[in-house]
Amino acid sequence: MYFFDKHPNFKAHTLFEDDCGQAATYETWYAHADELGGIMPSRSLAAIVCRNTIGSALSYLCCLQRRVVPLLIDEAMDDELKQGLLAAYRPEFIFCPCGTEGGNPLYSLYDYDVYRHNNTSPALYEDLGLLLTTSGSTGSPKLVRLSYDNIQSNAASIAQYLELTAADRPVSSLPMHYTFGLSVINSHVLCGAAECLTTATVFDAAFWQFCKEKRVTSIAGVPFTYECLRRLKFTKMELPDLTLMIQAGGKLSKKLQKEFGQYAAGTGKRFVVMYGQTEATARMSYLPPADCLRKIGSIGVAIPGGSFRILDDDHAELTEPNAIGELCYDGPNVSLGYAHGADDLQLGDERHGRLLTGDLAYCDEDGFYYISGRKKRFVKIMGKRVNMDEVEQLFKNAFADRDFACTGGDDDLLVFTTAPETDCSDLEDFLVAKAGLHPSCFTIRSVAAIPKNSSGKTQYTDLPGLKD
Repeated sequence: MYFFDKHPNFKAHTLFEDDCGQAATYETWYAHADELGGIMPSRSLAAIVCRNTIGSALSYLCCLQRRVVPLLIDEAMDDELKQGLLAAYRPEFIFCPCGTEGGNPLYSLYDYDVYRHNNTSPALYEDLGLLLTTSGSTGSPKLVRLSYDNIQSNAASIAQYLELTAADRPVSSLPMHYTFGLSVINSHVLCGAAECLTTATVFDAAFWQFCKEKRVTSIAGVPFTYECLRRLKFTKMELPDLTLMIQAGGKLSKKLQKEFGQYAAGTGKRFVVMYGQTEATARMSYLPPADCLRKIGSIGVAIPGGSFRILDDDHAELTEPNAIGELCYDGPNVSLGYAHGADDLQLGDERHGRLLTGDLAYCDEDGFYYISGRKKRFVKIMGKRVNMDEVEQLFKNAFADRDFACTGGDDDLLVFTTAPETDCSDLEDFLVAKAGLHPSCFTIRSVAAIPKNSSGKTQYTDLPGLKD
């Protein structure tokens, strides 16, 4: 049995509660899934435009239960980019917030409507269960293909190492289309727990009032979330029911890990640092709370059912402590592979349980792992993975008479351009609109020329030293 199948012992349990006074039980979910089964045939493809509401979350769970494959899309994605994604994959159905599509819906559940988007779905691999985007809101057509076993195994592993029970009540502090936020739903549904859903953010007083009213027991965040919590003086708040804080989505600063680790240790709470990628469904490692302050900067150890190795450039394993190489992960949560268009949805398992993460890492003498850098050209901005090549292409497609190149680090994207400095504010507005990035997380710098080699390839290592 998968966590998204009907569980007779959970029928009366609360599944979701929101900040509008609404609630849904597991039995409510099962009933909606049965109704949708008469509308959407098994092995069809459905897009879900996601927000943190009951209708959105139920849409996802109903699809899984009916063996309809959901493609999760960020509600904030630029409409042109969203339409390009829908055109590339041709889902037969689309779930979206009420009132955002014209015509008569096939079905409604809470604040969501279901429409027919195309006449037929593309051919789907028999074990394909879920499709997730890889690069935040940049609109890349590349998707991660996840199987039912991928989703199940990762949910079970997370529930095991976090010691989740039906009594837990997490708050939706992360968007559900994001693999980290989605994993919170999956792992708690597996236990028969309830999630508290709100569209408010940690900056809103309503968010914290909601946490108190619903007696929230856990909160999840990316590094930017914890930076915000520090500024909000989170450690001074009265949240007596909160017992668990989890972090993933990028490398947390040592200062913040120490601060929240000390707070947790002093208040009887647990603070768990984790590491993951969409390509591994969500999580690959966790740092046990007891080791949080002893292993500052570590991503911890592999999750239950998984294992790590450090590989050199020839993919030979490096076994000596502190040797730096590419981090390789093996586990049942490793995705099937990528899709770049509808035809790829019929592909089978191309990874066979092994993922080369693209991250450089080392393992210390005690068996704890540390990330030291990245081989691939992506950064994490406020927890969302942003492919720098895709950002460059967005600019080049829109401003063909100018050149662009991107570099930088997490929450610090640098965009170099041959556009005059007077145009940089327009370029900033473009990036905010198209990619949904906050201006504080990137810098656009005007330069005379982008450095190239004799083959015309951008010399990224020369970019940081360029002067305006």
